[in-house]
Amino acid sequence: MLEQLGVNAKKAAGILTTADTEIKNKALRAIGKALVDNADVIISANNIDIENGKKAGLNAGLIDRLMLDKDRIKGIADGCVQVAQLDDPCGIVLETVERPNGLIIKKVSCPMGVIGIIYEARPNVTADAAALCLKSGNAVILRGGKEAIESNKAIADIMRNAIEAVGLPADAIQLVSDTSRESSTELMRMKDYLDCLIPRGSKNLIKAVVENSTVPVIETGSGNCHVYVDKDADAEMAAEIIFNAKTQRISVCNACESLVIHSDILENALPLIKTRLDEKAVIIKGDDRARAVCPDIEAADEADFAAEYLDYIISVKTVDSLDEAIEHINKNSTGHSESIITNDNERAMVFMNRVDSSSVYHNASTRFTDGGEFGLGAEIGISTQKLHARGPMGLRELTTTKYLIFGNGQVR
Repeated sequence: MLEQLGVNAKKAAGILTTADTEIKNKALRAIGKALVDNADVIISANNIDIENGKKAGLNAGLIDRLMLDKDRIKGIADGCVQVAQLDDPCGIVLETVERPNGLIIKKVSCPMGVIGIIYEARPNVTADAAALCLKSGNAVILRGGKEAIESNKAIADIMRNAIEAVGLPADAIQLVSDTSRESSTELMRMKDYLDCLIPRGSKNLIKAVVENSTVPVIETGSGNCHVYVDKDADAEMAAEIIFNAKTQRISVCNACESLVIHSDILENALPLIKTRLDEKAVIIKGDDRARAVCPDIEAADEADFAAEYLDYIISVKTVDSLDEAIEHINKNSTGHSESIITNDNERAMVFMNRVDSSSVYHNASTRFTDGGEFGLGAEIGISTQKLHARGPMGLRELTTTKYLIFGNGQVR
């Protein structure tokens, strides 16, 4: 069923491999302009998805992920233009070695070829992924969830028309319109056409792709992100950072889901933090010591400490030492993003070196774990694995390497 998409993508990838930076940037700017110019078309399609989502009982966090308005569309378009402004990751000579026999060996960055993306109710991923794949010289096959299918089709059509108008093949960007489970499974088996598969979405989606794909997978992760308030923290700073990390946007993987707090500062800091979170009616689920300080906090169980809520809910764990905080976080974290709030720089470095996550902060919100905030333009996802890529994945993470060897008649 999807084989023709694979054939088309392989052909387009062959053209993109030799496309120069100028035409790729021209295509990205054309995409950015076309998305803004056709915002009403996208919003009309998105309204259908939103209405269907509400009928299907999607929670507020998922509806927020799904929703597009003119500001969000402009943000998506700006991301494409920012990618155009970044250095081309392809054709970079990473190493040069001259051997005793006269061979000159160069290690050079190059596109992967064809990348598949499986994702859920986030139509912005359609544009972000396509832009990054295009700039890095890769064709892309996009397979979004049924919740965003109308939005995805509108965005993909606009992008395909835009790049074709500047001379690149429309099939460099293809969308799987069939949102059945069978199409997802088929994409996972397309090792003759896909060079890499990247899942982006829920823990269950990522697990299914990792366990069932015969195509090499770069694993992105769900986000049970922690903020640890150390005994030497500025309590007011902690309250502001946690308020931002939890409530600025609840539906994203870099939102704080778990608060860990040192017992020495519990009575001082927790009421301040709760007062800020009360402004957004955040439900707090805490252990016995947290509830003793703030009696109207709900009781937490062990499952709460490992939960990615994607909602106005946060867990609270009280610890008696930095070591206990690190142990608790490494046990319950998804390896995404964690932060320590402290005025003690030595303790901060111990935390940052020992916490086993892709992005670890000192006195800052976890909400910065994002390709745009890291200067990568758009992002393809946040990798929580350790092979090939880790953390926000931008252009460089979508390339591989090859060796170019220059001789003058050498034989072995």
